[in-house]
Amino acid sequence: MTKEAVLAELDVLREQVPGVLEAVVASADGLLVAADSEGSRPEVLAALAATTLGLGRRAGYEVGMGGLHEVVVRCDRGYMVVYALREEGLLAVVADEGLDIPALHAGVGPTVERLADVLAEV
Repeated sequence: MTKEAVLAELDVLREQVPGVLEAVVASADGLLVAADSEGSRPEVLAALAATTLGLGRRAGYEVGMGGLHEVVVRCDRGYMVVYALREEGLLAVVADEGLDIPALHAGVGPTVERLADVLAEV
């Protein structure tokens, strides 16, 4: 899958889940792979998402909860949700306050699997 295919996956996610504003795919260490972004600096978002994912993994490990799937950050005006793409990377989704979290989780599953496969090939 090429960068264009990754961007197509992100476009589909934005179309299918109301409230999604932007998304980035990055390596586990925060290096940007691709971004569907209009408002933020995608390189900064990728780095922050990697840090968020790392903290979530560590917290899950410390409390004995097993492997991390996602971290949800809820703010006054919206959300940032970071999904683990296996150990290889992450998908960070920025959404407005109207986001339906269960709809996002339901819609993102196949996208996460396809993107994880892409990063595993690199």
